[in-house]
Amino acid sequence: MKQEEIARLDEMMKFENELYDNGYDIIAGIDEAGRGPLAGPVVACAVILKKGEYIEGLNDSKKISPKKREKLYDEITQKCVAYSLGIVDNNVIDEINILEATRLAMKKAIEGLSVTPKYLLIDAETHVDTNIPLAGIVKGDSLSVSIAAASIIAKVTRDRMLVDFDKEYPEYEFSKHKGYGTALHIQKIGEHGLTPIHRKTFCSKFVK
Repeated sequence: MKQEEIARLDEMMKFENELYDNGYDIIAGIDEAGRGPLAGPVVACAVILKKGEYIEGLNDSKKISPKKREKLYDEITQKCVAYSLGIVDNNVIDEINILEATRLAMKKAIEGLSVTPKYLLIDAETHVDTNIPLAGIVKGDSLSVSIAAASIIAKVTRDRMLVDFDKEYPEYEFSKHKGYGTALHIQKIGEHGLTPIHRKTFCSKFVK
């Protein structure tokens, strides 16, 4: 690994290292994927990385190509202490709204961990129902290795789910847009209406 990459990752470990220095030896990063799409679930991930573990290329999932995300997904899930997913479907999103659904998904992910963290680092969010101390970090998926790792696992998991939905509803081409409100997706809604995985509260303006 090049020295520049080590230096970049060292900078992304600053939140974790400060917590380690203060006695928090088990830290979980939490992030989500799928707040904005018109269809599919919101997926949250909680992940505990090994202290001082360098994973080359680790970064905000949005800054990484799909191929690289898949590779990093495998490496993170193999090397981490523990990880867990929280998935909340479109029906619950419609019922309680996307913000509360995201918080619920994060709560599920935290509670599903096989190892109990001492501290949580969460991407931008602080109102999660947990007794574990936490900090919300704006743009945390670019600033914290733990949150970045969670963002990658959440994104890859959700994308895989939408590829599976593509097989169930091929006329919507979910594998291309992953449920986001692209011109193609909006066109398909106009042509075919809504599927059982669409968020009705998000799609009302596209349905006559």
